[in-house]
Amino acid sequence: MHFLCAELDGQLAGLQSYFEAPATGVAQKVILRAGYSDNLRARVHNASQRGLSARKLGQSQRMLLQNMDMVGRNLDMISRLARRSLIHAEDVQRKEMLRPEVYPKAIKSVRRSIADILPAIEASESKLAVAIGQSKGRLDDLYDQVFRTYTRDMRKSKQTEDLANSLLAANELRRMGDALQSISEGILSVNIGQSVQFERYFTLRSILSRTDANNDDLELEPLAETRSGGAISSVKSRNESVDAVFKDGALQKVREERAGVKSWHSIYPGLAPKILSYEKRGQSAALLIEHLPGRTFEHILLNESDLHVSEAQRALTKTLRDIWKRTRTDEPADMGSMVQLARRMKDVRRVHPDFGAGASQLGEVDLPSFDTLVARANKRERALKAPFSVHIHGDFNLDNVIYDPVEKKIRFIDLHRSRYMDYVQDVSVFMVSNYRLQIQDGPIRSRIAGVVCDFHGMVAKFARSQKDRTFEYRLALGLARSFATSTRFIFDRAHARRMFLRSRFLLEQALSCPPGKEERFKLPIRELFSD
Repeated sequence: MHFLCAELDGQLAGLQSYFEAPATGVAQKVILRAGYSDNLRARVHNASQRGLSARKLGQSQRMLLQNMDMVGRNLDMISRLARRSLIHAEDVQRKEMLRPEVYPKAIKSVRRSIADILPAIEASESKLAVAIGQSKGRLDDLYDQVFRTYTRDMRKSKQTEDLANSLLAANELRRMGDALQSISEGILSVNIGQSVQFERYFTLRSILSRTDANNDDLELEPLAETRSGGAISSVKSRNESVDAVFKDGALQKVREERAGVKSWHSIYPGLAPKILSYEKRGQSAALLIEHLPGRTFEHILLNESDLHVSEAQRALTKTLRDIWKRTRTDEPADMGSMVQLARRMKDVRRVHPDFGAGASQLGEVDLPSFDTLVARANKRERALKAPFSVHIHGDFNLDNVIYDPVEKKIRFIDLHRSRYMDYVQDVSVFMVSNYRLQIQDGPIRSRIAGVVCDFHGMVAKFARSQKDRTFEYRLALGLARSFATSTRFIFDRAHARRMFLRSRFLLEQALSCPPGKEERFKLPIRELFSD
């Protein structure tokens, strides 16, 4: 890495010299050094990979090696951008167009940032890492000046080729800022112990500054990464004054999460975690949330004894019945599961292109396409609303339910989709989140089927007590939706196909039920959830 930084500084020095006094010989000298930086980048990569393959590698060492590989790739990218900038510059006939007061200034900024890379890595210095990332803003500003000048001149001049090539050369310099920001993110990620984007680093630093602990005393440990690009980490201080969960992501989603938590506090106190702090910056935001003791239902299902599973399930059953009774309103609810399914099929087919794409024939039997079944089921569903509404979780997967065995208490997390809705929405999501677990061990699959059947029995009993006579029919459509849409997260071809075929079976069964007879519809639950 040391030699790569030195080599790159030499190449950029040549690039700077070229823009101060353009000469083909200077340009060729830089262009011909492509192999040097590429070879050094390859050595950094190979050393990182060797390190990552070592046994007993700690998380911090793994994070360091992964990010040093990424730093090496971005340094090599800067070298490539320098050569491309020179190629465009050499096509400029009137060299005075390569403004000597702007181009060398941009390159000096890049060189200063590269000089800070090794000290920032060696000293784990976040301030230097931030300064490296901030060079992107300076390069963007310089490019904007050139862009406005050249595009204005293009409107006045018919000879635009030199202007266009000058602008292309400037754009390659601007793109060096993107590479430097990526390098900054790599160093910051190593320092804080989790992957972080540049803008979100400031959100993290700001939100942690409001805690009772000194930032230097805080330890972050990655817990999960969301599909939308956010991150979830545990936050602990050495003096134990802070024990929380840091969650960041897109502004809209974090706002929804905050609103969902607040709504649960007013509707059903004690179920949702407390929000300790909230911070927004640009289009991202973050929450510092109370750490909840206990384990997720998924962990208990896969790792604990039958006794612990039964205990957690009883607590969940009691909590759900209480929530549904307390929050029930007489407002009819339209789940719209077929609308949801139709909307998500594009994402499903990006992963599994052949899932139900067209009609087919088996002997003399015509089999309609999956989309045709969904459209027909949608017409049936629109005429069949739930007789009442309750406040639902909205994303009721196994890993969003926490059970504390000491307090024997259920808590919910990830509440950004909470709202008043048909309770079948949560029921179907929970049941399928059990089935979609990619565990093929026989006893575990049998346990999963048992949990689902017991859960269904509890909900069916609740439906009867509330005189909800079309519960089973709406559940069939909800399960069909969840089975099919969940396949976009499953890359095991056989498991995904089992889920998709169950979805189609449920749609066919629901459509075969005569209109007006939905109250008599029954689901073969054990057969559906047994392999």
